[in-house]
Amino acid sequence: MSNDWRPTASLGALKSRAAMLAAARGFFAERGVLEVETPVLSAAAVSDPQIESLATRVAGIAAPLYLCTSPEHAMKRLLAAGSGDIYQICKVFRDAERGRWHNPEFTLLEWYRLGFDDVALMSEVEALIRVLLAPHRKLQPAERLSYSAALQRHAGVDSQHAGERDLTEAARSHGIVCQADLDRDAKLDLLMALVVGPRLGIERPCFICDYPASQAALARLKPGPPPVAARFELYLDGVELANGFHELRQSGEQRDRFAQDLKLRHARGQLQPPLDERLLAALAAGLPDCAGVALGVDRLAAIALAAPRLADAMAFTIDNA
Repeated sequence: MSNDWRPTASLGALKSRAAMLAAARGFFAERGVLEVETPVLSAAAVSDPQIESLATRVAGIAAPLYLCTSPEHAMKRLLAAGSGDIYQICKVFRDAERGRWHNPEFTLLEWYRLGFDDVALMSEVEALIRVLLAPHRKLQPAERLSYSAALQRHAGVDSQHAGERDLTEAARSHGIVCQADLDRDAKLDLLMALVVGPRLGIERPCFICDYPASQAALARLKPGPPPVAARFELYLDGVELANGFHELRQSGEQRDRFAQDLKLRHARGQLQPPLDERLLAALAAGLPDCAGVALGVDRLAAIALAAPRLADAMAFTIDNA
């Protein structure tokens, strides 16, 4: 008889995970941050070319609905409606993500703080993970490193001036040969994912900040030269844990970015998802000045347990769901 009915994580790991979630809720309760819930299904889907949504059908609704890849859009609608500081712990879904540190269904902790910029939010993220990891390990003060400095230090690449051929040669020098026809940002992503990221946060947490303007997503831009995105990511033990922004508030600029995303998706032969017009309407109505971040709960739990894979911190993965 098969044993694939059994959980992939031990009961001890699941208890540690539950304690971590309780500690997170306590952290935000002490700071007066409201816990909210938003829909898992949406009429719109993310436009980011690096992320693919999963779709489903609901009786009586002609168009497909999309499982959320992040609660970001819905939470920003709450912010625009006057919710104040909010957080959410929820399931999210992303297609084509399956592996040692990926599962198509996973848990995010996402929160938004009014009056914060990306610098202030990095400090709160560090405070939170220090609390959540306290039963397991003591963290050294976090390092903050710009995107360009990280690429230079760990990949030997000048991310601001290197041409596409330079990036290809840098990847090859690190043993990476990719036959796909990648654009410049995709080549930078390849270096970050396979060369730089695994070297980050080994001795202490590491925040990578000031991303290229072309990778701003939903973050505002800081004045240059060169202009950079008010965006950061957190790494620990070579694993990316969180992605945060000083949020863009201009509806028109966000629409233009969505259009650029769709143009790139078309060039890559990807699906063209419907844009979130309700998010754009919320931005037009007035999003308060805020910063937000999404943190991967499963990955943080795995790191707390010193587990070698995500499955050791989840009750079930896609392979035995």
